[in-house]
Amino acid sequence: MTKQLPSPDTPLRIGTRGSPLALAQAHETRARLMAAHGLPEAAFEVVVIKTTGDKVLDRPLGEIGGKGLFTKEIEDAMLAGDIDIAVHSMKDMPVDQPEGLMLDCYLKREDVRDAFVSLKWASLAEVPEGAVVGTSSLRRRAQLKHGRPDLHVVEFRGNVQTRLRKLADEVAGATFLAMAGLTRLGMLDEVPHAPIETTDMLPAVAQGAIGIERRVTDEHTGELLAAIHHHETGLRLAAERAFLRGLDGSCQTPIGGLAVLADGQLHLRGEIVRPDGSESLTCAMEGSASDGAAMGAAAAEELRGRAGPGFFEM
Repeated sequence: MTKQLPSPDTPLRIGTRGSPLALAQAHETRARLMAAHGLPEAAFEVVVIKTTGDKVLDRPLGEIGGKGLFTKEIEDAMLAGDIDIAVHSMKDMPVDQPEGLMLDCYLKREDVRDAFVSLKWASLAEVPEGAVVGTSSLRRRAQLKHGRPDLHVVEFRGNVQTRLRKLADEVAGATFLAMAGLTRLGMLDEVPHAPIETTDMLPAVAQGAIGIERRVTDEHTGELLAAIHHHETGLRLAAERAFLRGLDGSCQTPIGGLAVLADGQLHLRGEIVRPDGSESLTCAMEGSASDGAAMGAAAAEELRGRAGPGFFEM
């Protein structure tokens, strides 16, 4: 017997963090599932789950753990059967899922670029020598210190509104956000920003992508999600996440990576940076779109060999 579609009586429970951006991503997932299957909004229940990364706001992310900071409690809830799927920002996702869970659905990727945000200056090029810039990302911090060692970089966490308030209070003169986040929040006109081209600041692996996690045994939900999966995004992330896996990447390792599809070919660029910004190593590879995972692994191996032991040590 075919399992029934979600309904107001038996809704599909969507797990998510409670930030405005996380909720926007959960609502986008819900809207796509509604459209794909002709379902009402009441056939879905959005379940907000607070993660360690949401609870601990007074310390840098690198001090309190790796990428699981924004996922563990949500994944625990899914394994316990309290939710049916989980919606994640893929740049926050560990490369391996807990036993019993899987990722095989990605929504169409948004703008991958970082955004320079400031109430004082229109672009990073305008930032004067010795200015204070805030970021909680070790990747952005290392990339910034590599290109602009004169700048003073301070810890800067919080949602968009919190960061704008910190800028107004002059905790820092500028910060960075993801263009994808500003787009999904509908805040491109509200936040003074300038997109940073990927040639100037390579984004985090999987930046701009939304992933939907489910239980391995829940094949029916897998069929529901297959209708909204974006194949091209999946191919790109296969390469980028294999690159990250090969470097054992976490929130404590400054790594950038981006795969782009063009004419059936996959173009992958990767970067690792010493945490103090003193050295940056890059690589580029090109191949068939179906070979993305192998390319990512090869790129990681190349950079590991060039970097040698201790490259990421503070």
